[in-house]
Formats: sequence, structure tokens, C-alpha cells
Amino acid sequence: MSELLEAGGDRPAGRVTTAQRRKLRQAAFVYLHYGILYQSVVVVLAQRGLASPERGPVWLWLLIGVLIVAMVFWALWFRESVWTARIIWAVHSLRVPTLLGGAFFADAAQRLPSSFYITALLVVLVNLWMLARAGWDL
Repeated sequence: MSELLEAGGDRPAGRVTTAQRRKLRQAAFVYLHYGILYQSVVVVLAQRGLASPERGPVWLWLLIGVLIVAMVFWALWFRESVWTARIIWAVHSLRVPTLLGGAFFADAAQRLPSSFYITALLVVLVNLWMLARAGWDL
């Protein structure tokens, strides 16, 4: 067979099964909702004066966020890229330690309540779960 086969699989590399396609599309919509929630948090934090002005204008970060969410959605839904799911999973897994710290080991200088971090941790874990299902066909 001239086509390369995926490691441990019996289908040509780059092709996804119907079940994995469904998981990639579910992950795309979960990521879309994650992005909407994230963008909404940025707006609320800016309205309450909690956004750092040193990091640049809020509208710029909102625009960058929309572009990232659109690109990830496109890569998961239309391109059916398992590597996108795996890379986004790895990047988002880096948020867990910070969220755990804010949720359970908050210091006195923390400006947001622990409940904010607990909720964010839950949202990130659901997103990680769906990305893992899609990326590794679990």
C-alpha cells in the first residue's frame, strides 16, 4: 500500500472516521462556546476596570480572540484537523495550574473571587475533555 498508515491504525494517514469527525465537530462547538465565554469575561473585566491597560487596548485583544476562535473552529470543523485539537489541548492544559492556584490557594492580593477560578477551571476541563476526545479519538 503506497499510502502511509497512522501509527496503530488501519486507515490512511490524514483521514478521519465518521465517529472522529463527529467528535471534531463537537469539539469545534465546545471551543466556540469557550471562546464566547472567554470574550465575555474580557468585556466584563474591562467594564469593571480589571483589565490591565499596560497590555494594550481591550478592543485589540477582543479582535485577536475572535480571530483565534474562528481559526480553531475552522480547523476543527472544516479541516478536521486532529493535530489542531491536540495542540490546542496542550496549550490549554497550561492554564490548569494558574486556575488551581486562584481557586484553592488564593492570596490576599487576588482581585477576583475563588469562585471565578473554580468556574473557569470547570470550563477549561470540559474544553480539554472534548479536545482530547477529538484529537485522540477517545
